[in-house]
Amino acid sequence: MIKKGDTLNTDSEQAKKRSETIIDFISDQIIKASPEEIEATQVFSRKLVEDFGYVKKQIQTRPQFKIKQSPSGIEKYPVDIAVFNDENRNYDNLYLIVECKRKNRTDGLKQLKIYLSLSSAQIGVWFNGEQHVYLQKVLDSQGRVTYRELPNIPKKGQRVEDIGKYKRSDLKPTNNLKAIFKDMRNHLAGNITGITRDESIAQEIMNILFCKIYDEVNIGLNDEVTFRAGVDEDKEKVKDRILELFNKVKEEYNDVFSENDEINLDAYTIVYIVGELQNYCITEAQRDVIGDAFEVFIGPALRGGEGQFFTPRNVVKMAIQMLDPKPGEMIIDPACGSGGFLIVALEKVWIDLATEGKKKGWSESILLNKKRDVATRYFRGLDKDSFLAKVTKAYMAIVGDGRGGVFCENTLKNPKEWNSSTRDKIKLSNFDALVTNPPFGSKIPVKGDDTLNQYELGYKWSKDRKNSVWNKSNKLLDKQPPQILFIERCIQLLKPKGRMAIVLPDGILGNVTDGYVRKVILEKTNILAIVDVPSETFLPSTSTKTSILFLEKKEENGKKSNRPIFMAIAEECGHDRRGKETKEDDLPKIAEEYKKFLRKYNA
Repeated sequence: MIKKGDTLNTDSEQAKKRSETIIDFISDQIIKASPEEIEATQVFSRKLVEDFGYVKKQIQTRPQFKIKQSPSGIEKYPVDIAVFNDENRNYDNLYLIVECKRKNRTDGLKQLKIYLSLSSAQIGVWFNGEQHVYLQKVLDSQGRVTYRELPNIPKKGQRVEDIGKYKRSDLKPTNNLKAIFKDMRNHLAGNITGITRDESIAQEIMNILFCKIYDEVNIGLNDEVTFRAGVDEDKEKVKDRILELFNKVKEEYNDVFSENDEINLDAYTIVYIVGELQNYCITEAQRDVIGDAFEVFIGPALRGGEGQFFTPRNVVKMAIQMLDPKPGEMIIDPACGSGGFLIVALEKVWIDLATEGKKKGWSESILLNKKRDVATRYFRGLDKDSFLAKVTKAYMAIVGDGRGGVFCENTLKNPKEWNSSTRDKIKLSNFDALVTNPPFGSKIPVKGDDTLNQYELGYKWSKDRKNSVWNKSNKLLDKQPPQILFIERCIQLLKPKGRMAIVLPDGILGNVTDGYVRKVILEKTNILAIVDVPSETFLPSTSTKTSILFLEKKEENGKKSNRPIFMAIAEECGHDRRGKETKEDDLPKIAEEYKKFLRKYNA
């Protein structure tokens, strides 16, 4: 019987309670999902196991290990992560401690030194989810305790003095690249004098990242890497070595960098960044890992008035699965941003190539050559932002090749105004598949007769009230939002029967005043599919409600297709309004339903 004052534990209350807890990576215990746990303790716990090789049995998180107030005193100070020399987890066997409190660097260092002085631990880490400090406890000649900062912590079984002494074969991929990039970006934002703009910070990291890529690609497996920072190595020598490496990068990637490009960071900061990256093989990281990492420092750099924002990875995957690009097809993203659509499309085409290779008995070397050939010959990207074009080139360079097909150009300008190298590789009516998320916004209108007169949508249209038909006038508009002109440019880029996926504001598909835009779309293309996505999809970047429109360019006779149109509404997009991940995501299901729809239609 329920009495007055009793509390009902409803399903929603239970769900809320579950959402407020997580499973601790080390102990498997259910713990409170505090920001400190999610962003710092769990991240570094995973890093210790996956990147540094320590085993869970030699790590303690729950119950928390406590440092004694004095050698003979009571246990008083709980530490977030305790790492022992082996599975014998006792006080004298303590090797490394990690503090993840949300303090600033000064307070974090102070507390870390206290814990190290009171314990047998030799290595200490302060990590608050945004920045880190690595310390080694050292006894001087007088027996006094001193501390020195390390570029990184030792891997399991590695000596401190061996940090930075890596052969190419020692480098391993990581799944924690996003956390590493976040750490680097926050360090630069908080500690560098004279470099405050997000784009400048991102540019500096990009320059050093290219040094890392170049070193991995060009060094022998048994050779010592050039991209390194040792424990006792003079920081200026490390800086000189990286700057020398960057000169080679500029020569190798002269389509990405100019002779005037420089690394403007001080020696201490270069050592900080090199120390974070030197353990890892970036070129062997998973594609999604690299993309997530790029977003950490590219995302803030885009927060301006140019209507640019990231396309979430699940939207990208859904679009590519539904568009279904094939080996041998010319593929383009005319607003490529950081290259997400191109990379996922390339990966899909490579999977198809591998399937074909298995049937035909290709060797690994033949398959590798074919993958590079496809990336180089069939993939193209345009973006008017030079920094983003450089990011896409970097992304393509990391995954294999294809950077030579990416150009910094204003897609909406007359192709005659593009550089000759761009015109040689990108021509109208030449692409089989196109996928893009163009910049949105009435605040960034396209102006100029030379640009607007290329497009029917660059002219004024009026609606005949008698028959409700839209008619184009001979008078150019003064301006037009870029997303409207992008629709027509994308159609122009396609071959007849070529297909495209484009992210568009819902207003274009529903506003009465945009009826002329829909008329042009229907005259020039057949609609294949429309996917309505929730308003949270592009938050926190923009609250614009959007849909993804899938089109096929009509052949010259312009006959309307009789095929049915696939339509879907996604109610959940995998994250909330603040960008926090959720378990519910309808987009992968929609892609699968579209495949079923096509099989049924083509049967």
